[in-house]
Amino acid sequence: MKALIKALSAKFGVGIFNLRGRYAQDGLFTVHSDDFRSDPAFRAAYGRGVQASLGVDPGFEWRVHVACWAAQTALRVKGDFVECGVNAGFLSSAIMNKLQWNMLGRRFYLIDTFGGPVLTQYSPEEVRKQRLSIARKALEAGAYVTDMDRIRANFAEWPSAILVQGAVPEILETVDFGAVAFGAHRHELRLAGAAGAGILLGPDAARRGRPF
Repeated sequence: MKALIKALSAKFGVGIFNLRGRYAQDGLFTVHSDDFRSDPAFRAAYGRGVQASLGVDPGFEWRVHVACWAAQTALRVKGDFVECGVNAGFLSSAIMNKLQWNMLGRRFYLIDTFGGPVLTQYSPEEVRKQRLSIARKALEAGAYVTDMDRIRANFAEWPSAILVQGAVPEILETVDFGAVAFGAHRHELRLAGAAGAGILLGPDAARRGRPF
């Protein structure tokens, strides 16, 4: 019976998987080890991200794990860290916690409008796919953090975290961050011609319709 159900499901493009003991979050299902989730250092870092989001857990541990790995690897080269699209600061807070940021002597530029997405930047294609409508609804629902006092308070423990308010890619021309050891989102930094021998990470890369 199980074989018949699987065969019928496959015919209609549907797969059936046993999710017990497997990682299945944030659009990712894998049979590979997710032991990092029980690592105390990772739990502390992820918890700091949740704190930045005032208790909201988006359920993307693997994404944060990859980002922390990339940031750790980026320490092998000289340069600044940059995040374009900070919002509440979940990802950057997790990274700085994991790397014990205040001991590194590096700068972390945190670039965002801190007012939600720039609605005039949406292309006709994105409008056609309802992405502009989705962004407007998210903004109205409070999905984007616009309280600068909250943002400043969140990053206050890291003196070398530099908040830059503005829209990318234009604002990048005004920021003198020199070589980039680590950058997220890499698409915006690539457009700005950011130099460096480090890692450029796109949290939304590999999502359908999103550029690498």
